[in-house]
Amino acid sequence: MEKSRRDFFKKGLMGSLVLGTASLSHSAKAVTSMVEAKRAKRVLMISRDGICVEGFLKAHTPRLDALLAEGVLSLQTRVVMPSVTLPNWTSHLTGSGPEQHGVVDNSWEITKFKLPAVEKDRSGYYPSLFKVLKDNLPDVKTAFYYNWINLFYPYNKKYLDEVSYLENDAYVPNYEKALAFMKANRKSPTVVFLYSVHTDHAGHKHKWMSPEYIQSIEEADVEIGKLLDQMKEEGLYEDTHFMFLTDHGGIEYGHGGVSTDEMIVPWGIVGPDIPRGKKMEEPNNTVNTAAVILHLFKIKQPACWTGEVPASIGR
Repeated sequence: MEKSRRDFFKKGLMGSLVLGTASLSHSAKAVTSMVEAKRAKRVLMISRDGICVEGFLKAHTPRLDALLAEGVLSLQTRVVMPSVTLPNWTSHLTGSGPEQHGVVDNSWEITKFKLPAVEKDRSGYYPSLFKVLKDNLPDVKTAFYYNWINLFYPYNKKYLDEVSYLENDAYVPNYEKALAFMKANRKSPTVVFLYSVHTDHAGHKHKWMSPEYIQSIEEADVEIGKLLDQMKEEGLYEDTHFMFLTDHGGIEYGHGGVSTDEMIVPWGIVGPDIPRGKKMEEPNNTVNTAAVILHLFKIKQPACWTGEVPASIGR
């Protein structure tokens, strides 16, 4: 019988973590090899816009439930203010809040902003996860799949190997492209951002927690399941770190305020060396996502970033 998330947490299952340590007597070459071996192979960010905790718990999502049961899940992650889309996804992917990256609303463009970033590359962009990865791991492959046009504005395209935008809330073709990208680059370190806005739009159109909103989450779960099955068939599942991310919740027909329904969201991570079946107890924030990914790849984060690695992931 399928267990609910609530039953899962009542049982309090804890994962185990085994970490090896290198002896100081190893040669520099041996130590380097060990560090390389511990680096993440692949990170897939399964990103859904506008998922509130209540909706996440109410929706029937067996595939996402089963995936997250293999790792660490937070149901108390706070988003940055304002609780709107562009500031929060930018925070996920830059390890920083609006105070640093300067994206304070949904209208940000490279030549149109209210608050300048504290640091910029030569093209005027705040250093993103993709830039830091490319600067420190030249063979890394990066991809960005999305269906809300403004979402890509804060990122310098030169640091992405593939970018795909779909109109009218379409998202399934991007799942197919993401799978093809991971297959083509299976021998390279890979980071994929796979996003859809359709869940947020369902909330705006029909109301958060409406049957239509819940249905949009459940429909996405089916596509997530298909992707996971295909990754298993292709031998891409076991060595992938999966992250489940969202940017804000909602109340009535909108968001942007400071209610808990808007400001507190689910956040999860699954993969090699991540504890299994663990509920995150410590505070967490959307700015921590990019910091965690750099940590997985053993890359030091920029001084301008403010994100931290939650102790619960144990890696």
